[in-house]
Amino acid sequence: MRVAICLGLLTLLCPSIFSQSRDKIEIVPPKSYTAPKLTPSPKLQTILDGAVSRLLKSYADGSFKDTDIAATLIDLHDSNNLQTAAVRGEEKIYPASVVKMFYMNALERQLEDGKVTMTPEMQRGLKDMIVVSSNEATQYILDVLTDTSSGAELPPDEFAKWQYKRNRVNRFYAAMGYTNINVNQKTFCEDAYGIEQESRNYQGQNRNMLTTDAVARLLAEIVLGRMNTPERTKAMMDLMHRNPFSKNDDPDSQDTGFSGKALLDMKMTDAQIWAKAGWTNTARHDAAYIETPDGLKFVLVIFTEHHANDRDAIPTIVKSVIAGLRE
Repeated sequence: MRVAICLGLLTLLCPSIFSQSRDKIEIVPPKSYTAPKLTPSPKLQTILDGAVSRLLKSYADGSFKDTDIAATLIDLHDSNNLQTAAVRGEEKIYPASVVKMFYMNALERQLEDGKVTMTPEMQRGLKDMIVVSSNEATQYILDVLTDTSSGAELPPDEFAKWQYKRNRVNRFYAAMGYTNINVNQKTFCEDAYGIEQESRNYQGQNRNMLTTDAVARLLAEIVLGRMNTPERTKAMMDLMHRNPFSKNDDPDSQDTGFSGKALLDMKMTDAQIWAKAGWTNTARHDAAYIETPDGLKFVLVIFTEHHANDRDAIPTIVKSVIAGLRE
């Protein structure tokens, strides 16, 4: 009883003690962080609407429906005046491996704040999560971020504590004004078991979900250095850099199988691309930042569902957007 009373008085008299303890484990935005202002652009909207419309019409049998695609475009050529457009940009969609970009950014925040210490093994996991899109590496990184681990199902009270910790990444992005997303699940080659399935509520109700608007915003903020120091920004960009002109026999490589294929098809050898793709048996997504020698700087995020093996849809949109921005 005396212990409880003392703890209560300490909480009232010295709340900072408890907030400091929370800060040690929570992922927090940069101290100077402010949410970016994104201004809807009629011009960009016309470009994106036209690109999507032409893609859908190219499937004469109507097999590519308007509900099978979502996209968001942000023009970064003027960092003080970010213009944007979207098609179903606020639709919540399972993001596949695109979510790994959110975990990468969260880890860099923890590293910068000294709440996590880099080790050779963590460096290996971070690289493999983004460069080769390893699900096993992602599982490890999410454990590091949230101080949780997979295992057996837990009784309700214990599970609630576990799930609160697992939601740490969600709280980080919510603190910066990100909405309509869920980033608290591991990625798997097969399926989740035990507490991971319990966390999904067994029927997938709590799966990862992202919008193309949220993904495009995060990628833009990383590119512009709004999320971290120049050194950590460069580290993230280096991991996401892709080379569409590399020799690659994998048609689903992140270098040549997604947005990069557009640069390859257009023979844009002087263009640069940074991206994170996602691919499952039902979805094919890409989040890309592209720079061209003639001054284009834009983020384009494209999510497609029910067309997992369609290797032309995403690059077709990218090529249309590049043409529209050049007009």
